[in-house]
Amino acid sequence: MTDTDASPGSGPGRPHHWRRDLAEVAALFTAVAAADCVADTVAHGPDGPVLLVGSAAALLATAAFHTWWHRRRRRAASPVPVAPAASPGGDDTALWRMRTTVRDEPGSLAALCLALAGRGVDILALQTHPLAEGTVDELLLRAPAATASDELVRAAVEGGGSGTWLERADAHDLVDAPTRVLRLATRTALDTAELPLALRQLLGRCTIRSVPAGTADAPAVPTEGEWQETVLRLRDPSGGTITVERPYLPFTPAEFARARALVELEARLGPRVPERSDVLTLPAGDEVTVRRAGPGDLAAARAMHERCSPATLALRYHGPVRDVAAADRYLGHLLGPRFGRTLGAYTSSGRLVALGHLLWDGEETEVALLVEDAWQRRGIGGELLGRLVAMAAGAGCESVYAVTQASNTGMVAAMRGLGLPLDYQVEEGTLVVTARLDRAPVPRAPGLASRTTPGV
Repeated sequence: MTDTDASPGSGPGRPHHWRRDLAEVAALFTAVAAADCVADTVAHGPDGPVLLVGSAAALLATAAFHTWWHRRRRRAASPVPVAPAASPGGDDTALWRMRTTVRDEPGSLAALCLALAGRGVDILALQTHPLAEGTVDELLLRAPAATASDELVRAAVEGGGSGTWLERADAHDLVDAPTRVLRLATRTALDTAELPLALRQLLGRCTIRSVPAGTADAPAVPTEGEWQETVLRLRDPSGGTITVERPYLPFTPAEFARARALVELEARLGPRVPERSDVLTLPAGDEVTVRRAGPGDLAAARAMHERCSPATLALRYHGPVRDVAAADRYLGHLLGPRFGRTLGAYTSSGRLVALGHLLWDGEETEVALLVEDAWQRRGIGGELLGRLVAMAAGAGCESVYAVTQASNTGMVAAMRGLGLPLDYQVEEGTLVVTARLDRAPVPRAPGLASRTTPGV
């Protein structure tokens, strides 16, 4: 006879143990002995009937308590009801990114998942960031569209989370973390100017500032960088310092390590600019070549400055240019890869006739144009602007703005030619035109034909 022989009425597959039968027989003999003792007390004692009634009441109360306790245990052990989740692409769901800190002990993540599941929330992706005390869990959630953000935060608190942070996500966040990091590393390897954008996409909503070497307010940063809660400081491989700030959410050691790895990759590869150019045919038949410009184009940019009239320079730099040397020094800033991207238009003889700048300004993005006087009103500025705005849209920017003067009708016309929603703000003669991108495709300037060449 084995311990797993089936007994009648036990159901298929349920084991029947002989030790349990022996315990039941022992309990039966104990109950018979207790009953005999009670019977003798009732038969020979003066309070026999009262004792009998009291014993019956105690037995009934014990049975009722046992039944209540058994049902309570069954309810506690039953699974949490989960509302049916809608299809991934349905309109009745919403994507959220959540960060919350949980205790570093077994079962803490399970408690958080159960609390979210109780509200019909599906966890699509999960990253963990170990800390000295506790663990930061970063989750990509798909929740019913009717679920408010406060309800999600309450669920995290009920699941043992603290310091919860929440924001809306989109389909781009569905890419898993390793794939996203590899893509950012690839973009950085192809283009020096991609490092600030890669850091911004890696670390979320943050402000990135580059301080050139030799600047008075440049902080002293150790070679391995430094991390202070919501501020990261890293050595810029091209000289200076890169400062990343995220006031609303402290950085984790894992994020600091990832950011430092990207900077180390940039330092090993050195300066790089993609060798791609487009030849544009202007309405008058002239051809110009549009390509990325960098520090190597500084001499050509200075020569173009000398050919521009004071009025043209004043419109570009928002006032009279009394110090040409200062404007030339500013050109070095504009052509640096850490501060944005620059496109240049070159004639067939190699002379630079126009510059377009896309500048990273903290969390915002600025566009600016400078076209030599003899080449204005030919569509070059609009073509450069369209390409710059397309770059900003590809980098995930929500809007771009241009700062100019109200009398600069050429810049205003170029912004209108984008075909995007525009906001205007005028203050004391300074005009700020903001174009909302909304991930819409940016149309090309009309009337210009182009062909792509593999190099310059």
